[in-house]
Amino acid sequence: MQNIFIIYTGGTIGMVKDPETGTFVPFDFELIARNLPDLARLNYKLTIHSFSPIIDSSNMNPAIWVQMAQIISDNYEHYDGFVILHGSDTMSFSASILSFMLEGLQKPVILSGSQLPIGEIRTDARENMMTALEIASAKENGKSIIQEVCILFDNKLFRGNRSFKYNSAKFEAFRSPNYPVLAEAGIHINYNREALLDNTDKEFIMHSTLDNHVGVLKLFPGISPTFIQSILDADVRSIVMETFGSGNTMTDEWFLDMLSAAVKSGKNILDISQCKVGSVELGRYETSQGLKAIGVLNGYDMTFEAAVTKFMYLQGQLPDQESVAYWIEKDIRGELTVND
Repeated sequence: MQNIFIIYTGGTIGMVKDPETGTFVPFDFELIARNLPDLARLNYKLTIHSFSPIIDSSNMNPAIWVQMAQIISDNYEHYDGFVILHGSDTMSFSASILSFMLEGLQKPVILSGSQLPIGEIRTDARENMMTALEIASAKENGKSIIQEVCILFDNKLFRGNRSFKYNSAKFEAFRSPNYPVLAEAGIHINYNREALLDNTDKEFIMHSTLDNHVGVLKLFPGISPTFIQSILDADVRSIVMETFGSGNTMTDEWFLDMLSAAVKSGKNILDISQCKVGSVELGRYETSQGLKAIGVLNGYDMTFEAAVTKFMYLQGQLPDQESVAYWIEKDIRGELTVND
């Protein structure tokens, strides 16, 4: 019998419709259990931890991430796997930060949820949850097949820090275009063995210190110098800059001078692309050569969610900006592919 620990944070999966307002409101885990009688038939010993109050994922924050990581750490030795039921809107942020906080993970941590509440006739909740439980319990030669933080949605298993929510209307809510799907569930669950992390013999360490002094600068044609300067002057240690194509920006002297001054003042600026597929290639075009020369950092093919949360993690562990700058460009949990 496999011991599985379920963390119920909230989300659409456990919502019910308020008959007076017609809106969906969160409910406790008993609703899920009543709508999943098959849970009692599984050869699993399930332990449930419900957050109180239940959290809408739009209210997710670093304090809750630390709480989730601590729950996993406290129960790590006693369970075979962990399933986190979570709202889909910020699921990729939570999956990304947990991948960084849970170093050396040798057991599956599977985040899942649904697009329709579990009480709805056409809900995707049942299939998502039952498949997540099966993957969380899957072992081979005494070892967990999955040894990382993942998202399970619509029969596909994604590396958490490679995924993003792209659709709010379809059951196929998540994608991971820059990294292969880790597993796909049909009649059987087929694992993409070559794409899986193997943390065998690594020490499990939970990191609980985060620093959310991170800013975001999304570029667009016609963006004003005043606005850019306001972002660069913000009380942050690092800035994620979302650029065009393969990491390109305007080449105006005033713009590069602003970035250069920010870098010289000690701020880290990371270049990631607004494109969902592909990678930043600093210096490939003239429009990114200047960025490389002034010390802008290369985000390669990191998702926005991974870039923001990785900065929070690194800044929580490292007091000096140089070390943060070094590690943000390195692959530490399978979150990026270095292309140079």
